Amino acid sequence: MSADQQKRGVLGSIRSNFLAGLAVIAPGVLTVWLVWNVVTWIDGIVMPLIPRRFHPDVLTGWDVPGLGVVIFLVFTVVMGYFTKGFIGRTLVIWSERIVEAMPVVRSIYNAVKQIADTVLARTAPTFDRACLIEYPRKGMWATAFISTTTRGEIGDRLSDGEELISVFMPTTPNPTSGFLLFVHRREVIELDMTIEDAAKLIISAGLVYPDSRKGTVVASPGLLGPEQTPRA
Repeated sequence: MSADQQKRGVLGSIRSNFLAGLAVIAPGVLTVWLVWNVVTWIDGIVMPLIPRRFHPDVLTGWDVPGLGVVIFLVFTVVMGYFTKGFIGRTLVIWSERIVEAMPVVRSIYNAVKQIADTVLARTAPTFDRACLIEYPRKGMWATAFISTTTRGEIGDRLSDGEELISVFMPTTPNPTSGFLLFVHRREVIELDMTIEDAAKLIISAGLVYPDSRKGTVVASPGLLGPEQTPRA
């Protein structure tokens, strides 16, 4: 073996070991970094609202990271308990009426409130299941999520006697953005993989595939049948 080949072999081994170590270390480091930044951000908002004489570094000489998070959690629990009562609900209704009288503020508040209600509600709506849709052209497929049966004005206007469903097709690697599509159910291939597995597939840009299961893909009735020819 030549010196050049030995050198390449050593460098290849170092590179392989480095990537293996990085795969082990990166998730933990990124998690700690994210948690630390969230804690620091909340502390930066909450602690300035507390009188300086009550800060731990003034009382004890020690800085206590995360105290703002504790105060925020306690305050949130107290507010939740208070707003369940008659007086609390009345104050919330009055404050919302005041906000409704402010044109720009009203739009922002209603949008944020709707998002918060959806995300934090105990019975928040979730996607029905993962699926494949032919997009953006015939012969090319994209992973998406079935939301629900299309209803309301959109369902009425698009109604042609066939069942329409609402499908959310997220972008990669950021699944929080994407496209809302209204398609015929027969044009969708439903998958057995869970919503979480499909999300991992999308976020990883196709690098992480879920374990195969029995009957991995379930085609909607009529989609792949011999009598069904996909439309162009």
